[in-house]
Amino acid sequence: MNDTMIEQSDEAAHAATDGARSASGSVFYGIMSGLEARTFVPGQRLVEVDLAAQYGVSRNSVREALQRLAAEGVVELSRNRGAAIRSLTLRQTLEVLDVAERMTGLLARSAAQGIADGHPGGAIEAALDDLSRADQAHDGEAFTRGRRNLYRALLQTSGSQELRRLFPAIQMPVVYAQHRPATLQKVRMRDYRVMCDAILAGNASAADKAAMAHVQNVRAAIVRGTAT
Repeated sequence: MNDTMIEQSDEAAHAATDGARSASGSVFYGIMSGLEARTFVPGQRLVEVDLAAQYGVSRNSVREALQRLAAEGVVELSRNRGAAIRSLTLRQTLEVLDVAERMTGLLARSAAQGIADGHPGGAIEAALDDLSRADQAHDGEAFTRGRRNLYRALLQTSGSQELRRLFPAIQMPVVYAQHRPATLQKVRMRDYRVMCDAILAGNASAADKAAMAHVQNVRAAIVRGTAT
């Protein structure tokens, strides 16, 4: 599943020549990683002076990061209350998943077409192996890294500039931070295998169907979790 962490390697590549961007980037990606690790949670207030001290950056860099997070829909900015991690209602969560279903299907279809056109699939296979090892070890942090690497590999294999631009904006990091049913990781691992098998076979139609089914399964797990 997508997240705005997909471009982390691109940000790091510019760090040496763009110190201000690196400083704000460290806050941006620190908060995104913290969402997945649950050191930041939906609804949590973000205090500029505390973030500046935590990441060793200026308050201007913190403000830049918060503006970027707000543009991505992860943070809400209020003149009276300041910044806070966005909290989704169930309806908003389902709306995000509606978008994610279509976009993930399109990404899988495009990546499968890339394989059919001769693009190598090694990065996809390596990311899937990493996910499998993390799942077997019950290592949630490694699983998160593997998921980011998988979607990065799919975007690279796809070669679509529009998908690279649009896919990271889907607010799945907030969804996963807020909704964590116990069965969700198993659902994702099973679905990733089916989806990647179709992609690596270059079967665009099957890849599209498997990717959309994956998001449907995530939706069902979340709905069941909220009903208990």
